[in-house]
Amino acid sequence: KDGRPLPSDARWTRRLTGLTISDLRQEDSGSYACEVTNSFGSKEVSGQLHVIDPLRVTLSPKNLKTGISSTLFFTCTVEGSPEYTITWYRNTEPIVPDEHISIQGQHNDTLQITAAQKLHSGAYQCFASRKAATFAVDFPNGTPRIVSSFSERVVNPGEPFSLMCAAKGAPPPSITWTLDDEPVVRDSTYKTSQYTLSDGLTVSHVNVSSPLIPDGGVYRCVARNSAGSAEYQARINVRGPPRIRPMRDITAVAGRNTYITCRVIGYPYYSIKWLKDGMQLPDNHRQVVFENGTLRLTDVQKGADEGTYLCSVLIQPQVSINQTVHVTVKVPPLIQPFDIPSTSVGKLMYIACVVSSGDMPIRITWHKDGQLIVPGSASGVAIETKEFMSSLQISNVTLKHNGNYTCIASNAAATVSWERQLIVTVPPRFVVQPNNQDCIYGKAGVLNCSVEGYPPPKVMWKHAKGVGNPQQYHPVPLTGRIQIMSNGSLLIRHVLEDDRGYYLCQASNGVGSDISKSMILTVKIPAMITSHPNTTMARKGQIKELNCTARGEQPIIIRWERGDTVIDAERNPRYSISINKKGDEVISTLKLNPAERGDSVFFSCHAINSYGEGRGLIQLTVQEPPDPPELEVREVKDRSMNLRWIQRFDGNSIITSYDIEYKNKSDSWDHMYTTRNISPTNNQANIVELHPACVYSIRMYSYNKIGRSLPSKELTISTEEAPPDGPPMDVILQPMTSQSIRVTWRAPKKELQNGVIRGYQIGYRENGPGSNGQYSIVEMKATGDSEVYTLDNLKKFAQYGVVVQAFNRAGTGPSSTEINATTLEDVPSEPPQNVRAISVTSDEAVITWAEPPRLTLHGVLKGYRVVFWSLFPDGEWGEMQNITTTREQVELRGLEKFTNYSVQVLAYTQAGDGVRSNVLYIQTREDLPGPPAGIKAVPSSPNSVVVSWLPPLKPNGIIRKYTIYCSSPGSGQPAPSEYEANPEMLFYRITHLTRGKQYLIWAAAVTTAGRGNISAKVTVEPAGKVPAKILSFGGTVTTPWMKEVRLPCSSVGEPTPTIKWTKDSEDSAIPVTADSQRQILSNGTLVLRSVKAEDSGYYTCTATNTLGFDTIIVNLVVQVPPDQPRLTVSTTSTSSITLAWIPGDNGGSSIRGFVLQYSVDNTEEWRDVFISSSERSFRLDNLRCGTWYKVKLAAKNSVGSGRISEIIEAKTHGREPVFNKDQPLLTHINSTHAGLNLQGWTSGGCPITDLMLDFRPKGTWAWQSLKANSTNQLFLSELREATWYELKMKACNSAGCGNQTSQFATTDYDGSTIPPIKSARGEGDDVKKLFSIGSPVILVTLGVALLFIIRKKRKEKRLKRLRDAKSLAEMLISKNNRSIDTPVKGPPQGPRLHIDIPRVQLLIEDKEGIKQIGEDKAAVPVTDTEFSQSVNPQNFCTGVSLHHQALIQNSGPLIDMSDIRPGTNPVSRKSIKSAHSSRNRYSSQWTLSRPSQSQSTASARTLTSDWRTMGSHGITATESDSYSASLSQDTDKGRNSMVSTESASSTYEELARAYEHAKLEEHLQHAKFTITECFISDSSSDQMTTGTNDPADSMTSLSTPSEPGICRFTASPPKPQDYDRGKNVAVPIPHRANKSKYESEFCNLPLYMKTDPFFRKQGELHDPCPAVPPREASIRSLTQRAYHTQGRHKTLDPAKQAQTLGHSGLGSLGVSSGTATLPQRTLTMPSSNNAATASTSSTSSNPTSSNKVGGSRDSLLESSSSALGRLQKQSVGAYSKSYTLV
Repeated sequence: KDGRPLPSDARWTRRLTGLTISDLRQEDSGSYACEVTNSFGSKEVSGQLHVIDPLRVTLSPKNLKTGISSTLFFTCTVEGSPEYTITWYRNTEPIVPDEHISIQGQHNDTLQITAAQKLHSGAYQCFASRKAATFAVDFPNGTPRIVSSFSERVVNPGEPFSLMCAAKGAPPPSITWTLDDEPVVRDSTYKTSQYTLSDGLTVSHVNVSSPLIPDGGVYRCVARNSAGSAEYQARINVRGPPRIRPMRDITAVAGRNTYITCRVIGYPYYSIKWLKDGMQLPDNHRQVVFENGTLRLTDVQKGADEGTYLCSVLIQPQVSINQTVHVTVKVPPLIQPFDIPSTSVGKLMYIACVVSSGDMPIRITWHKDGQLIVPGSASGVAIETKEFMSSLQISNVTLKHNGNYTCIASNAAATVSWERQLIVTVPPRFVVQPNNQDCIYGKAGVLNCSVEGYPPPKVMWKHAKGVGNPQQYHPVPLTGRIQIMSNGSLLIRHVLEDDRGYYLCQASNGVGSDISKSMILTVKIPAMITSHPNTTMARKGQIKELNCTARGEQPIIIRWERGDTVIDAERNPRYSISINKKGDEVISTLKLNPAERGDSVFFSCHAINSYGEGRGLIQLTVQEPPDPPELEVREVKDRSMNLRWIQRFDGNSIITSYDIEYKNKSDSWDHMYTTRNISPTNNQANIVELHPACVYSIRMYSYNKIGRSLPSKELTISTEEAPPDGPPMDVILQPMTSQSIRVTWRAPKKELQNGVIRGYQIGYRENGPGSNGQYSIVEMKATGDSEVYTLDNLKKFAQYGVVVQAFNRAGTGPSSTEINATTLEDVPSEPPQNVRAISVTSDEAVITWAEPPRLTLHGVLKGYRVVFWSLFPDGEWGEMQNITTTREQVELRGLEKFTNYSVQVLAYTQAGDGVRSNVLYIQTREDLPGPPAGIKAVPSSPNSVVVSWLPPLKPNGIIRKYTIYCSSPGSGQPAPSEYEANPEMLFYRITHLTRGKQYLIWAAAVTTAGRGNISAKVTVEPAGKVPAKILSFGGTVTTPWMKEVRLPCSSVGEPTPTIKWTKDSEDSAIPVTADSQRQILSNGTLVLRSVKAEDSGYYTCTATNTLGFDTIIVNLVVQVPPDQPRLTVSTTSTSSITLAWIPGDNGGSSIRGFVLQYSVDNTEEWRDVFISSSERSFRLDNLRCGTWYKVKLAAKNSVGSGRISEIIEAKTHGREPVFNKDQPLLTHINSTHAGLNLQGWTSGGCPITDLMLDFRPKGTWAWQSLKANSTNQLFLSELREATWYELKMKACNSAGCGNQTSQFATTDYDGSTIPPIKSARGEGDDVKKLFSIGSPVILVTLGVALLFIIRKKRKEKRLKRLRDAKSLAEMLISKNNRSIDTPVKGPPQGPRLHIDIPRVQLLIEDKEGIKQIGEDKAAVPVTDTEFSQSVNPQNFCTGVSLHHQALIQNSGPLIDMSDIRPGTNPVSRKSIKSAHSSRNRYSSQWTLSRPSQSQSTASARTLTSDWRTMGSHGITATESDSYSASLSQDTDKGRNSMVSTESASSTYEELARAYEHAKLEEHLQHAKFTITECFISDSSSDQMTTGTNDPADSMTSLSTPSEPGICRFTASPPKPQDYDRGKNVAVPIPHRANKSKYESEFCNLPLYMKTDPFFRKQGELHDPCPAVPPREASIRSLTQRAYHTQGRHKTLDPAKQAQTLGHSGLGSLGVSSGTATLPQRTLTMPSSNNAATASTSSTSSNPTSSNKVGGSRDSLLESSSSALGRLQKQSVGAYSKSYTLV
């Protein structure tokens, strides 16, 4: 270190890896050198160590007191590391510079405070790195000060008082309290509190709630903080007898101040005095008595101030109380200063410590270096102590007695000390003397010399050269090779010959004389190699000589070694050794004949003598031409290849270059291509300009300065295919729509294809302003020489540039020249802007607007269209009109006066109308009103008449009043009389007329514009007797449903007329009776509450008295919500669905618009789209590609939203991605990489959004995942060499995900492939194979068995539920039996009813009956019994179908009831709104209602919650959930129908009841099902297709319906049932009052049992059971309604006599008994004539029964005994059923 040998120190540790220094210190800095030496030489490396001092921080100033507004500077000085950072803190919080505080300096070492404030007080700190120094700055309020306090006061005992003391300081102080110098302790008497305010003010209180006399005295508050303390005191006097608290004696220290307080309590008192020795104080300048009675003694003196002091308190004149206190003064000790002289070892030492003053006793002790001295032989110290002195004696001074000695004196007053140092000196002496010494040249040597003494002696070495007598000594120069060790010895790290001679060791320490000792150093020379070549070269095959020279102490032996083997020249003739001596040197020569490659090793010559061994190392390099490189192919491309090589042996000469030769495999090497002089630093090269798909042979040479190597192993390589070099030809663009362009082209030239064209990429971009210029790419497979592709989802009327590129297995070729085309025009997507309307006159308005944004026109603007319509006061809309213009303004003329208009403006292009603007409302101005719409004048008395009128049809403004004119033609008065009436009054009484005189009366309306035209003139004559007249007017009244309507009928007459209201029916007028819904007021007004559609009709009011009558007719029209539209899908694309619809009936109010709802198929998140009322189609845009959507539509009118259409489903174009099998999955594989061809994925029409890969080596578990961002190519890197891999790829788009799996193997390091993995066949292979084959078989068998068990369990469960439902249904039947008015003759056959079960599939198979699939439930026929079950009034069905008995084996008519809406009477509404009778309907669900007696008021009930309620006033229900119905037919498998519904609510038990009552299991299990007719819906009309398996049917042939609709089926059992089957059947017979036993028993039988004659009394032809309460009488004429027949409506003519119904219960379908007929539509059947004849006679013989339809409540299965024989003769099954399947 620093040129000197490393000193001996425990902190230094030499290790193999270097030098370790522990507990690093500053003095360790310096230059360090490490020298490595052996017999052949030495090597040295040096470095610099810089030890950085720890940081030391110094602050100035340390403490500072200053004033407000001063400027302060604080400096933080840092010593140590040059790299440090200073931060400042105040009160432990970081300082943030502001307007007063700034931090300056390069290292932020200066803090400046400008205009210092009180808030800047506190403790400041500066931190540098890890060390910190702290200083405090004291402003005036740093030290606590009392800012608010209490004053002296007097209180009464028990009177509470509170003392407050407030102090301020920095940091905030804490406050303590004392009372007469005793601490105030918080207890029940004293309550203390303390808190600090935000400004640093500390406030403390002492509360005394009930003070006593001892609570008086001097209260002191003391505020303390780190900067100091402050106190305040005042006396609190509590009234009472004064006394003095006991005072404790005081001990005072001489020379200090002492305070004595007279602790007086009680009040009042007069004065306090102090006395000592009878004398009143003070009596000198050192004594002070304060006003509060405190005595201060300054500079207390023992003799003068010690004694007894008396406190005397004058409490009354001449009366005092006294208390004494004794003061004792103690004097502290004083040590007389002394010094300790230095001494030497062996001398005596006496140290005396004398106390010159102080009170006895005084204790004196001695300490050495802070430790108490224990006298004795161990310490060699004796101590002698007297009263006021102590001596320390050392009889034999030694070095251990060095140190600091302290004398400590203490007494009762104080403890003092005095300290001095004892220094013991020792002259130097040798511990180890130097002796003569031999050292070996080159080795380390130590010349021993060790001394001791105190102070430690300094050692110096001197050297005199030569071996004789020393002439002159010189100081030994201390270098890195020579240094003095810590014990004084001299270390020579590397002894040289010049180091021999005399050495002198000299030591001195200033005590006594110096000492010295000399010695002789002799240097011995070991054997060493002085000359040899370190490296030498030889050529292979030549002779080579190696020479080695040695010197040293003789004799010297030289030995040669080759590597680690000694060379024996006698045994190896290639070697020979010779030795020559030259002076003191020995030369040895080794000859090699010849040199070979194996001689390129280290040769060593070893010289040996008695003092050591030297070695010379010679590296021999035998050079030769290099070996050929090992060549491998790293990568092969289409026109290039990448070669890599490894040069194994370079011939012991640097490679200078490489040559690569390659040729076509079929050519000779004479036609080769050469790449020469490749840099030797490269180990790979690229060969370019190759031809794709060619086979090449490649070899390689390497060169060094000796020569060229042999050629490498020849490689054969095939280049890959290349991307096409030519673009597609003849690219043509043809716009197809506003968002699509068709692209056609031909393939590139054959010679430029460079392989098989796999597909094409079409790039397109918008060339308009604002486009980013980037191409969007779509891809398609190649199909041939000519290709076509349609680009869709483009912008409308935008120019696009299109390029086409061909690609093959290698990649994509050049693109074609960009060709531009513009998409076709489309309608504008935005309305005109700033639409405004101004009313000019009463019939004219001006509409202005601005052009829509250019980007939204999507074409060339052709003009504008203004659409407007009037809004009438009743909420109806007028006819929609439009005006076309090219200007941006239009005048609307001929408008209705004082009328609200809605105005919309749209722009249109060649493609059509664009989006309409928001509706703008405008009202035309007022004008003269029109004449009153009607006027009446009737006499009311002999001299008065009453005039009534109707408001004008066109008021043209707000009617302000009416003017009534009255004139008498023969009176001679030229001007008529005028009377004015309020606009609210529509009648007026004119009095003072003349009886029997005729008067002309007319009226006119008045608005602000003036008086309008007059009404018609009427003539009236006052009379005494007034016939009944009606003042009110008839006409049409329109109202929304569920409102209250008042139909006025005011009348006059004498006598007072009577009012009667009737409602017209189709064949009669029905009187209107008052009930909960209808009320006739006293003034004749008819009030209808919560009107429904069936309330529509003609109402007649008749006023009658004895002199006459008058009549008015009011046509009431009730508006209802619109019917459901019929929704269909027109077209679909990848992102849109175009919908079209046909609106349903508008419900009597114009349709305001449509609400379209759509959602993704598997979600219920519906989105709403509002569409204009004029639209009949709409396109949903921005949909997800390849996704199913659900869509439904509803119309809105002024009443509200109508029923929702059927939910239809549609799917946008596109499918999940698929990998093209023609494309290679892997494009490149080597030992560590694999390239994946991502272009092999076809998008399926939807863009690929995610591409994920998983791969793993075969046989491992963990998959490595990778997500690809590119769509072209991806490389898998860091693969294992020669390993088989499993690969899974997954590509996803919005339509789904596609998967592709594969296996591949990486190549070996030399590019060779590896064989496939073969599993080793072992002894257990056969067992495994058998297991692999048997396991699936066993699993399938178990699965089949399990399925069989499950199906059996389900069947058992289903049968049990059927049985339970059967019992429940029978009980319901028995409870609901009611009396029948008229028996029904003939075979009873009730109407059929349909049950629609949600989310099921029904399969009906020929000769197999109805089969259920899984838990599905069938739609089955239901008898009239189920109509009497509980009803849910909140649900509603949309239609009714009726199957007549006469056509049970034929096709019967379907009566269209789809016109029925909630609250609609199908008969009355049909007649009233005949204008809509021809509209088309599509009914999603059909049921059959059973007509019944009109006189009954009891409501019938339905079975399921989806059927309408048949009430006493017609069909009443509300809307149900929307759903769709579909029909399919599989003729191959005999399946006739499949049903799928979207939503409804029907339970399994409801189905089971219908199923059981119809006895499908017993009667229809083996029935043959036949399609009798189908009701099919298409877009234009509702059609009915009729079919049967009877060849005699000439109506039409059976056709399979291809659209949703309704089909009717007939089921016929194979044979009649056994009549004796009910003999042993037990049935429940609930108790019923007023019924015979037979009736009770019979009526409680199950439905299917009552059909058997066994259960009927012989000869009884009527049903003894009570009939079902009749239905609404309005349905009795149901057959007169129109029904669908081949898409047309026909109305029955009651006057015509045609074929009679085959069921007596249907006779009521005519107007009168037995006269109603159905249209001539009879299909020839074997039994139809007989059935018709029987029914005719039945109908004629029992006219009463013609008023009922299905008189028996057990409709389908009942039969009378009279009908039994006829049924048997006709061989027609008694249980044949017809039912409708939806």
